[in-house]
Amino acid sequence: MKRRPSRGLFLTWRMNCCLVAALSVATNTLANTTENTTDAPNIIVILADDLGYGDISSFGAELIDTPRIDQLAEDGIRFTQFYAASSICTQSRAGLLTGRYSARMGISGVFSHESHDGMSPSEITIAEQLKQAGYHTGMVGKWHLGHLDRYMPWNQGFDEFYGVPYSNDMANFFFYENQEIIHEPIDQRYLTRRYTQKAVDYIERHADAPFFLYLAHNMPHVPLYVSPAFEGKSKRGLYGDVVQELDWSTGQLVDKLRELGLLDNTLIVFTSDNGPWLAMGDHGGSAGLLRDGKTTAFEGGQRVPTVVHWPAQIRSGRVDNSIASMLDLLPTFSALAGVPVPDDRVIDGEDISKVLTGAGERERQQFFYMAPLSDTVAAFRDGDWKLKLPRPGYPKFLDMIFRMNRYAHDLLLFNLKDDPYEKHNIADEHPQRVVRMQQAIADLEASVAAEAPRALYMKATSADRKGYGPLMVKGGIAALLTLVIAISVLYGIYRVIKSRFRQG
Repeated sequence: MKRRPSRGLFLTWRMNCCLVAALSVATNTLANTTENTTDAPNIIVILADDLGYGDISSFGAELIDTPRIDQLAEDGIRFTQFYAASSICTQSRAGLLTGRYSARMGISGVFSHESHDGMSPSEITIAEQLKQAGYHTGMVGKWHLGHLDRYMPWNQGFDEFYGVPYSNDMANFFFYENQEIIHEPIDQRYLTRRYTQKAVDYIERHADAPFFLYLAHNMPHVPLYVSPAFEGKSKRGLYGDVVQELDWSTGQLVDKLRELGLLDNTLIVFTSDNGPWLAMGDHGGSAGLLRDGKTTAFEGGQRVPTVVHWPAQIRSGRVDNSIASMLDLLPTFSALAGVPVPDDRVIDGEDISKVLTGAGERERQQFFYMAPLSDTVAAFRDGDWKLKLPRPGYPKFLDMIFRMNRYAHDLLLFNLKDDPYEKHNIADEHPQRVVRMQQAIADLEASVAAEAPRALYMKATSADRKGYGPLMVKGGIAALLTLVIAISVLYGIYRVIKSRFRQG
């Protein structure tokens, strides 16, 4: 008679089988995780400061040569209707990194070197999202989201930081190497070159694992500086020289990626934080044929030249005319890295990874233009239609002198397909559409109010104002004209009174 195995031996056998199965599953999971990590793209965001829609050759610039950026566009996607999150830098940068309108964070202006506040550390940035997927995260360049320690990049998800806390026209302008401040004056002629060297070094040191690099240039924000190698090289004066050096910088990163065999699976985004600062005259950029520039909710203020390059997934030579914005970067990068977006807050951007690969479209063809120096909405785009709310200001004819884009206007409605340059107000012809779009604006503002963000303190002081000459000249001319008009009016009143006195 055969002896049956004991119950203890049977249980041991079952446990061993389960253990083998578990190890097999774990091994497969680890292999899949390793494969996903290996396939995850490196991500580089290159952000220019105050670069206009018409300042890149592939977007219409005729006096500025940008062959390296143009090549990225030719080999990738050129977005013709890509929007900055705001028309001024702090609000825009907050939106880029978080995928949220800055009003939700209480940010309603520009932080200065004396600001006591900054973007709240409770906000979740692209860097923090990608770290969950094993990315190394680095930033080179201009931060401008608060200069006190608790607001700096190392407390917002960045493993490394080399750069400056705010704009190059502000006081106490020093470099930071991670958390250490370098108390040496900055020679801004070499600022772009120095950032480029640091960015290339970062790529070299982190070539063996997925990385996220955020390269935020200070240029071409005034005051303008360029290295001797690019001085006088463009047909557009100093401003053009600066932009051509930015193009060179972009090419240096591309060359290093190609040298290391990383270019194919690196997603590169080149864009600008807002439109050109037209008030700066020759030291400001161009929005091309778009209306107005920085600090406005017209197209020239927020539609920015943007190219995306990713050979592994993006077919070359594409031009995308659909609506997209830098608010879409966080949800898109999160999707590519396999990280869910935060569900405890409103994320205003959308995942456009299908747009990049050509597999689909952006779900909502809508965009809200936040008012600069405010927590309100200035305009709303819904498909081809754009509604711009009334704005107080000076008479429009004075903008020929000021070029500050703060002239008064009534409620405006445009069809951007038929009128991309916003010349023809058709609000009276579409009253029902105006009402619907006004309601959408009210709903967005109610959503922001529901989060009850604390208004942050954003005090600014005078500092380096080199490059503001054109603005000062225009202000002086305007003051002189005002004085002449006032004297003429008083003289006219005097003549009338005198005439009537004689008749009496």
